[in-house]
Amino acid sequence: MSQDGYRRILHIDVDAFFASVEQRDFPELRGKPIAVGLNAVRGVVASASYEARKFGVRSAMPSSQALKLCPDLIFVKGRMEEYKKISQEIFSIFARYTDIIEPVSIDEAFLDVTGVYEEYTYAMEIAKLIRKNVREEVGLVVSAGVSYNKFLAKIASDWRKPDGLCVIHPDRAAAFIDRLPVKAIWGVGPVTQKKMESLGIRTGKDLREQDISFLNQQFGKAGISFYNFARGIDNREVTTSRIRKQVSAEVTFSHDEGNLQKLEEALEGIVDRLITRLEKNNFSGTSLTLKVRFHNFKTITRSETTDRILADKPHILELAKKLLENVDRGGQTVRLLGVSIGNRVEEENPETLLPLSIGEQTELPL
Repeated sequence: MSQDGYRRILHIDVDAFFASVEQRDFPELRGKPIAVGLNAVRGVVASASYEARKFGVRSAMPSSQALKLCPDLIFVKGRMEEYKKISQEIFSIFARYTDIIEPVSIDEAFLDVTGVYEEYTYAMEIAKLIRKNVREEVGLVVSAGVSYNKFLAKIASDWRKPDGLCVIHPDRAAAFIDRLPVKAIWGVGPVTQKKMESLGIRTGKDLREQDISFLNQQFGKAGISFYNFARGIDNREVTTSRIRKQVSAEVTFSHDEGNLQKLEEALEGIVDRLITRLEKNNFSGTSLTLKVRFHNFKTITRSETTDRILADKPHILELAKKLLENVDRGGQTVRLLGVSIGNRVEEENPETLLPLSIGEQTELPL
């Protein structure tokens, strides 16, 4: 902690990473609306250039929808190995300024510069240097946010995209948050946003005016986080190693599937992959979640928690099938099916679970 009691946190995000790499490497794509992904019936946009975003094209959007929004959209096949290589170059630049780096994804990270920022006068100077280094050495543009916690640093980096730098000072945080639409609050997705707006909560100020018991009642545990975020409170540390909370496996069907027997057959292959991933990640958990995405992209989950570790195929498959059978599909066909294991169990506390005999069949991992 610094002398004034505040941490100095940076959030760095490469703007339109995959698309920007393609435009960097292929000059003929510069200034044009491009999407990294597959232009096919089941294709999805992995990344969109800012020229494409002006038309409403976004990552995770079906390719067919993207083309309707932007008929001149150019699809480019992704090069993941190249993206990984460039990501390593960028993260090596981060490491010049601090060793407290928390990767969020291949193109995004939090940096805690509390212990070193005074060497540069202000934490903002470190953000400026990182942006300059990435631009000159890697040829890409990054946006940076600077504040005293992760929540505000993340909001700051999004505030002036692309190619932006924003600082949220502790003295100005409350006024800044008050102006935010609730959708900018961490954890507020489309469904939560709609519910908040139905309750008259449309801005950070509206959210701050709510009682913690009311938010807890309406949004469960997330209500406490919303209460704190609206007040600029976020005590999460920047951690250099992230604890995996779940393991999952899923499949997207080449054609929407409505037959229950075929869906159950697909579950068997999904569970096989899930078990392999559980073993690879040395992960043990006691809850199983089934994910079902319908043809219209509506996604639901169904979960069940057991009193023992989910580890063997027969038990996991049986539990997954039971959850699937209880899904009211209403005649809808299924686009994606997935299974995950969560509620991680640490090896140090095996006594919290019932022991399993060697031949006993149990549950499922992710």
